[in-house]
Amino acid sequence: MADPTTKLLVSSANGVKTITINRPEKKNSLDDETVQLLAGAIKASSSDGTRVVVLTGSGDAFCSGAELALSNRKQMANFDIGKSLREQINPTIQAMRALPVPIIARVNGAAVGAGCNYALACDIIIASEQARFGQVFIKLALMPDAGGTHFLPRLVGYHKAFELMATGEIITAQQALELGMINRVVPVAYLDATVNELAERLTESPALPLAKMKAALNLEDEPALNAALEFEAENQQICFRSPDFLEGVTAFLEKRKAVFGRS
Repeated sequence: MADPTTKLLVSSANGVKTITINRPEKKNSLDDETVQLLAGAIKASSSDGTRVVVLTGSGDAFCSGAELALSNRKQMANFDIGKSLREQINPTIQAMRALPVPIIARVNGAAVGAGCNYALACDIIIASEQARFGQVFIKLALMPDAGGTHFLPRLVGYHKAFELMATGEIITAQQALELGMINRVVPVAYLDATVNELAERLTESPALPLAKMKAALNLEDEPALNAALEFEAENQQICFRSPDFLEGVTAFLEKRKAVFGRS
């Protein structure tokens, strides 16, 4: 049984490192400590004999995004989300893309907000039929971050990416597959077997060509990703200071529909 006090579980066997976000009571949302642990586990995978990384979440969710543990207006006013993105979220995304071994996202449930973009930052995405994906930032009057503005339009095209981001629609795994966002959808009962079989196949491939292939695919992409991450950090801070964000958070906490544009 997973230790409920450990926010990130890391295990390795036969060259496969499994990294599990372990906050099921929070739908595996990401606080600062969890992000730091995740970044460390990813970076260590480049030199500890890991051949494949599997990223997943415990319980019935993959990751519900970044956790903003803000309880009042003063905390919101003093929180620097741009700094948080630059120092926490963005380096983790960059480490995932720079890692010279493949990363498989095992998406067992909801992957929304930054959680969706952590999945998109992986090299292969295998989802169960109960998985859901969503760029839900707009519901809090925020813009997508964690590289979402970079990854999503490259997968589904500008117009569909804009629609998904502007509406905050949560889509099924099958819809994500049809849009080209993910690699495979399998029944829940076959998720582990599918991921394990693929991971084993990758560990049997020569590591050097895999590393060079990943580097080549990201060669021209890296500057664009870095620019997108910086743009997101700068402009998310502007969104965070808006009256609409305060209304979005208040409405969420009060479990009511937000009414934007009133001030």
